[in-house]
Amino acid sequence: MANITTVIFDMYETLAHNSPELWHGIFETICRAQKLSVDPMELYHHWKTLEVNFRRDRLNLEEPEKSAPFKSYEQAWADCFQGTFQDLSLPGDAAAAARASVDGMSTREVYADAVEALPQIQARWRTAILSNADDDYLNPTLQRLGSRFEAVLSSQQARAYKPHPAPFLQVMKMLGVQPQECVYVGDSQFDDVLGAGRVGMVTVWVSRDGTPPDPKLPAPDFQVSALTELPQVLSR
Repeated sequence: MANITTVIFDMYETLAHNSPELWHGIFETICRAQKLSVDPMELYHHWKTLEVNFRRDRLNLEEPEKSAPFKSYEQAWADCFQGTFQDLSLPGDAAAAARASVDGMSTREVYADAVEALPQIQARWRTAILSNADDDYLNPTLQRLGSRFEAVLSSQQARAYKPHPAPFLQVMKMLGVQPQECVYVGDSQFDDVLGAGRVGMVTVWVSRDGTPPDPKLPAPDFQVSALTELPQVLSR
């Protein structure tokens, strides 16, 4: 990849943790704080069904210009909590629950392999962040990561979510680069591999548990199980 000048990273589950178990902790906090008489896992699974529907419906891939009006995660999560509380007949505060979710996301720890690999990568290539995220939790995670990036773009700033082409095009414009100069690194075949590949970037898929790619989705150009493998991939 001799022509590559820039490596653009996803954040969550690429550079920082965001497992379902961490979300379970958020829902335990919400149930305690609001004194809700419901099992936190029941609340989480009901809410998650609505949240997945939001993710599914927010983008028209065939005609991106016809995608649903943009909502931040906090706005969308509040809507999902409102629906969940209504469905379960709970007297919950949807806005407070959504804010608790944002607060929980802001405490995410970064992966050790990210901390190890980033200085090696940044010594040789330009780097940037493009993340489906709200700024209120992305910015604290960036501070925890402790690395400087030439550009940082959230979905909240872009007013669009990956794999919509707009965020990818916008971050390249911020950097002044062309797609053939860029490698995009992320953990989601749908958001990251599909989205970056559609605009012409080289794609690296992070699969820390070794799960093979879904054959129903575009295959990544490269697959790694840890970010410490990335300098070698980029040097090819």
